[in-house]
Amino acid sequence: MTSSELWNRATAERYDAEETGMSSAEVLGPTLDFLAELAGDGRALEFAIGTGRVGVPLRERGVPVTGIELSPHMAAVLRRKAGEDVLPVVLGDMASTVVPGEFSLVYLVYLVYNTITNLLTQDEQVACFRNAARHLAPGGRFVIELGVPPLRLLPPGQAAVPFDVSEGHLGFDTFDLVEQVLVSHHLTRDGEDGRYRRESSRHRYAWPAELDLMARIAGLERERRVADWDGAPFTQDSTRHVSVWRKPL
Repeated sequence: MTSSELWNRATAERYDAEETGMSSAEVLGPTLDFLAELAGDGRALEFAIGTGRVGVPLRERGVPVTGIELSPHMAAVLRRKAGEDVLPVVLGDMASTVVPGEFSLVYLVYLVYNTITNLLTQDEQVACFRNAARHLAPGGRFVIELGVPPLRLLPPGQAAVPFDVSEGHLGFDTFDLVEQVLVSHHLTRDGEDGRYRRESSRHRYAWPAELDLMARIAGLERERRVADWDGAPFTQDSTRHVSVWRKPL
């Protein structure tokens, strides 16, 4: 049984409208370029495909894409964009669900929510790496985009770090440093009546070096790590990373 929280129907129905900026050509273009190059002439598998923000346009570029998605409500929104014959989706969790065939690319793409961190235990995150390796053909790649835990912004004695303070949204994270868990809190203006909707989600954050060890446990080798989809160098000041691990031939 996965520890991931299940996205409900209401969240799925408004998801695309609230994340339009993440679907713009400026944001999505470099992501699709990066993934399409790694997929080559092979098939791609997206863990936690959601509403298909990445999977649908990647399929439109000619890459055969299959998805795994925990929430049937998110998958239902995707299904309005692409039929099962075009983009197959299997309902299940990304740590244990198996789909037929081999893939040249398995990927987890960062949204507002860091996808692998939805798995709330280290064991499940290791299982996710093993599941990726299970699906990869020799020489295939596993790609994760993930934020770097912002603990440098957390002064001693402070429990929360804001990540967005705007007219329509207030977002901040609270941290349990012992359990390596953060809770993202969102206050979002809902409609024109001035009311705010409150939501929260739990995440187990992981450091880049910890992910590299998970990859080694799964039999994968790190190929590269960059700061973004454009390939900027990853430095100590980077707030996120795109990491690529390869299954040996």
